Amino acid sequence: MPEPDNTCALELIDISCTFRSRDDAGQRYTAVANTTLRIQAGEFVSVVGPTGCGKSTLLNIGAGLLEASSGEVKVFGTPLAGINTRAGYMFQTEALMPWRSAIANVMMGLQYRGVPDDEARRQAQAWLERVGLGEFGDRYPHQLSGGMRKRTALAQVLALDPDIILMDEPFSALDIQTRQLMENEVLDLWAAKKKAVLFITHDLDEAIAMSDRVVVLSAGPGTHPIGEFTIDLPRPRDVAEVRSQPRFVELHKQIWDVLRDEVLKGYAQQLKKAA
Repeated sequence: MPEPDNTCALELIDISCTFRSRDDAGQRYTAVANTTLRIQAGEFVSVVGPTGCGKSTLLNIGAGLLEASSGEVKVFGTPLAGINTRAGYMFQTEALMPWRSAIANVMMGLQYRGVPDDEARRQAQAWLERVGLGEFGDRYPHQLSGGMRKRTALAQVLALDPDIILMDEPFSALDIQTRQLMENEVLDLWAAKKKAVLFITHDLDEAIAMSDRVVVLSAGPGTHPIGEFTIDLPRPRDVAEVRSQPRFVELHKQIWDVLRDEVLKGYAQQLKKAA
């Protein structure tokens, strides 16, 4: 295993994670095994793999929400103990407080950090404007479309100015047009600040269109990286237009050749569980 690089924003080093079932048998299930993953400062890395392979488990370990059974997590060279305070997390499911307006949701993290209310409101309004919701701050989540709620969640994360952004399939529930708008929105905001991004997705097209690097995970149990690809498409990118480039098609074929068998294995496992 290569030596850890202290210039990395986030390092997951030889990570394994085993769960024990709650039934009397107490069976053990190893979700992730012997996995090393590094994200440089300013790098956009996507992780793809079959459904249920452990992608979100790795993200939760990097966030400090889940403790690995073995291995080590480092944040800018420092071992992680507890919650990763240098990371912002954008979840797949809705994480907005339904009783708070859009601006109050974006303010919330700033207020928890002790930012005075007036300043928190000013910063929250500025971020809502950056994501195209400057006139919707007084709306509640149920009054916003799915895409607008995702924009609010994105502003909520970015308002904290994290050094690392963790994203767990954040756009999977959106229609294709809204999804592409959000993907381009994220790329524009990322290009402005160049934070380290670890992006979990099941969509290979999305991974290639957005990333500097794509890591492929095996099917579980004991998921681990089986392929890593540098995405050498020029930036800036439009996620819709880049898909027609010959190099995109070539990269897609190369990655899918590695991913295909794992997806079939994962699908077979899902069918077995459902039987």
